[in-house]
Amino acid sequence: MKPRDMRDLVRFDDEASRTEVLFETDRIWSQLICLQGAQDIGPLADRGSDAIVSVLAGEVAVQVGKGRTRMSQWPAVLVPAGTELTIRNASEEPAVVQVTTAPPPASSA
Repeated sequence: MKPRDMRDLVRFDDEASRTEVLFETDRIWSQLICLQGAQDIGPLADRGSDAIVSVLAGEVAVQVGKGRTRMSQWPAVLVPAGTELTIRNASEEPAVVQVTTAPPPASSA
């Protein structure tokens, strides 16, 4: 077993949100999403995968289906399979979000 330092995956781009795969197996997939300024990602959805969204740094606005909330460091939210997800940076500070899905989404294959 070799742990990964997630800080090595934190990179920002002035033009768009940036994503980096943390882990990927046949049964689970996890990525970091780095947002700054008014950047966002989504809407995303996968009919065959549930997802957990966790905020590692910063503050984001999260929309899951028709529900909306603001989240700062440490909260997590469940995204049921088939439900649209949108994440937007919600402060002047950059944000880092971890998204983990099981099984891996079809688009990661």
